[in-house]
Amino acid sequence: MKNDIDIDITIPSHTRYLRMVGKIGEKVAQEIDCPEGIRETLSSQLAIVLTEGLVNAIKHANSADPDKEIHVRINVSNKNLVVRIYDNGVGFDLDAVPSPSFASGEIEDKGRGIFILRSLMDTVRYTRSDDGNVLEMRKNLP
Repeated sequence: MKNDIDIDITIPSHTRYLRMVGKIGEKVAQEIDCPEGIRETLSSQLAIVLTEGLVNAIKHANSADPDKEIHVRINVSNKNLVVRIYDNGVGFDLDAVPSPSFASGEIEDKGRGIFILRSLMDTVRYTRSDDGNVLEMRKNLP
């Protein structure tokens, strides 16, 4: 079975759409041709990275302005799952985001989302594009 899937979503910059996009991600992962246990794990991971990436775009890039939009693209090929989240914010240096501190026994909020993205995906990049910024997350498929 060929794994080519390409989903393109544009949503208002509002958190009420997080669950919907997360569910779309879960459904996409469930269609990937791989062992069932891996597919289930991938389904959960995809929902989490979509939610974390979107929260960052809504909260930081778009300042929670519902008049702004966020564009999401999910692409699956035989070897890769790629998620791109496009925003129109000022951008930031992904490498300058510190990992959260675990010293107190609790994870602090600052840097937590990026830490989660990096933990679940094989590569995470944030770059400037012609129309704004793009958070690109890749997962190698078995």
